Amino acid sequence: MDKLKPNIKLDIHNILKDLDKYQTKKRGWVWRKQGDVELRGFTYKQASPSLKNFVPLPSSSSLGGIDPQPDCVVTTEIASGRFEDDIRRMRMAAYHGADHVMVIRTAGQSHFDGLLEGTPQGVGGIPVTRKQLRAQRRALDLIEEEVGRPINYHSYVSGVAGPEIAVLFTEEGVNGAHQDPQYNVLYRNINMIRSFVDAAESKKVLAYANMAQIDGAHNANATARDAWKVMPELLVQHAINSVFSEKIGIKPENIALSTVPPAASPTPDLKLNLPYAVALREFFDKYKMRAQMNTKYMDSSTREATVTHVLNLLVSRLTSADIQSTITPDEGRNVPWHIYNIEALDTAKQALVGMDDILSMLELKNDGYLYNKKREIQERAVLMMEEIIEMGGYFKAVEAGMFVDSGEYPERNGDGISREIDGGVGKNSVIARDEDYMAPVTAHYGYNNIEQYSLGGNQNPSDLIDGSTFEKPEKIQFIDELDETDNVYLRLEETDKYRNSKWLKPEVEWLADGTVTVDLFFPIEQKIAQEAAILVGKNMNLRDIEVIHKEVLHPSEGTRVQIKGKVDFDIDISTLKLPEEVETLSEEEVISYVKKNPIKVIAGTGGSDEHSVGIREVLDIKHGGVEKFGIKYTYLGTSVPIEKFIDAAIEMDAQCIMMSTIISHDDVHYKNMEKLHNYAIEKGVRDKLILLAGGTQVTPEIARKYKMDQGFGRGTKGIQIASFLVKQHKAMKAHED
Repeated sequence: MDKLKPNIKLDIHNILKDLDKYQTKKRGWVWRKQGDVELRGFTYKQASPSLKNFVPLPSSSSLGGIDPQPDCVVTTEIASGRFEDDIRRMRMAAYHGADHVMVIRTAGQSHFDGLLEGTPQGVGGIPVTRKQLRAQRRALDLIEEEVGRPINYHSYVSGVAGPEIAVLFTEEGVNGAHQDPQYNVLYRNINMIRSFVDAAESKKVLAYANMAQIDGAHNANATARDAWKVMPELLVQHAINSVFSEKIGIKPENIALSTVPPAASPTPDLKLNLPYAVALREFFDKYKMRAQMNTKYMDSSTREATVTHVLNLLVSRLTSADIQSTITPDEGRNVPWHIYNIEALDTAKQALVGMDDILSMLELKNDGYLYNKKREIQERAVLMMEEIIEMGGYFKAVEAGMFVDSGEYPERNGDGISREIDGGVGKNSVIARDEDYMAPVTAHYGYNNIEQYSLGGNQNPSDLIDGSTFEKPEKIQFIDELDETDNVYLRLEETDKYRNSKWLKPEVEWLADGTVTVDLFFPIEQKIAQEAAILVGKNMNLRDIEVIHKEVLHPSEGTRVQIKGKVDFDIDISTLKLPEEVETLSEEEVISYVKKNPIKVIAGTGGSDEHSVGIREVLDIKHGGVEKFGIKYTYLGTSVPIEKFIDAAIEMDAQCIMMSTIISHDDVHYKNMEKLHNYAIEKGVRDKLILLAGGTQVTPEIARKYKMDQGFGRGTKGIQIASFLVKQHKAMKAHED
């Protein structure tokens, strides 16, 4: 398959073509290369190499377009429900720095008792099927070549089909997985004996594939009534799963603790979360840390979620994070939109790079509140573990309801999750193996009696069948689609009109879903504002209108409401009149030229026009105007007679006139442009002057039509005008020579 090119859309049909024959690249988890990075004179200490193709932060436009990357792996979580649309989002995410793509499973998949075939549309995630995994891994193989950095692919190994899913992940090149039997026990009520037996087999497979394994302890503080009270329990859960994983054979460097700050503002965020983070990292320093936001405290406010995200990122920088998760800011809306994946990634990148090397400038105190609170959390955790051992072990403790109790251990409120040792899904399904049990597979936990088949120490039991699917991927049975009414081909057919064609439709989640958002304010109470917002949406001819956020600014004076809805119309790209692109030079190139070739400008607002804001912004150094690049200007003010521009240019020996014109009644802006040109001819200086016109009603085409050298409209930046001046000045000098 051809390599991806930045200016060409990814073709989903090509990804699916001959998918049954595609073999993924076999490799485990990949950590970022770390070290000092020099960019534009800045030295980044907690950094990794820049990407080959990328989209930098918007503010990077003032810094030469640099895109510094932090040292930790950065996660994006993708779960629209349609894997073919998620592939496009993965590509966007990779351009913004994601190298850990975590695919959320469809709601309830932990309850599935077997593997799925075919690719139905998911709800709150995607069904994890072989086809979906292979298609997305194939796409990521191409995307990582495009951005120049390996991308880790990740999902979940849980439920009573856990071992089968672990095998599937290994076969299909998945690089990391959540695997924690406590999740099954506490939150899915799967029999605890079955859960731990399955986990042992699953972890053995993950170890063989060199996958990163992330635990699920954070679910306790996402579930507990007062999350900050379960901090001691979190340490206990991390310890149980981590040691279990290491004993089975997963390398410590591939064991990651899912560290979620238990509290969020408006609590005293750092006073609660920082001691916990220090306690955790001190106890488990040989394992990796995967930092994530706490979704328990997310509402529908994206601003609030972003602030929480940044505070959590500060904790990461003050302690450590090997993997930095970026839960999307709209998690509270349960709407996985493209734009919020990207906003979350950019937030993480901007904050982590902005706090680069922070601990070289300050240090965490070894006494006082931070030390004492950290120590207290650790002591409570040790006492809890000791009591669990005294009770007879983990199973007995769960049966007694010790976990996710809202009391801060050793306090107990009696509201913990209780499961029966002999109860739950899959009870009595664990069967002792026969003494001569033998399985001809590569990765296997427990005794396997290979000696009865005269296999040597270096031989693999799968040699008996000439290799299992791990060694012989051609033995894998690939099943395409089983559902005639719900599959990827039907979904692609429905949206085929919008793929690489002239037709366009807005989207937030799926191709051409037609969804738009509208932000409204009403000077009235929330209940009325909400209904008024829906009526506005109806009068805008939107369909399927929903209120996605409401925010009281004052009980009676004002309410902000955000709605979403769908538009019915398509956009024919071929009918759009695109604005002319203004080629810009680098700041250094403009400054260097102007130093050697001084340029003077006469500027003002022409005729009877009193507007001044726009032209001052493209002139003044404060707003990045032409003055920033060494271009001198004389500002004549507003309502400048047209003749005065030319007379002033002659008097000041200027090379350029910049005339702003906003008023358009009776086509006065057109007339003033032509009048400026004609007066310059009358004075015999037209060939010595660069005439520019600007304003909200001005386009380059209109300006040139009325004898200007160039026109600049709404949103023009100083660098664009300065670049044009330099190029035009060069051309005039060449003509004179």
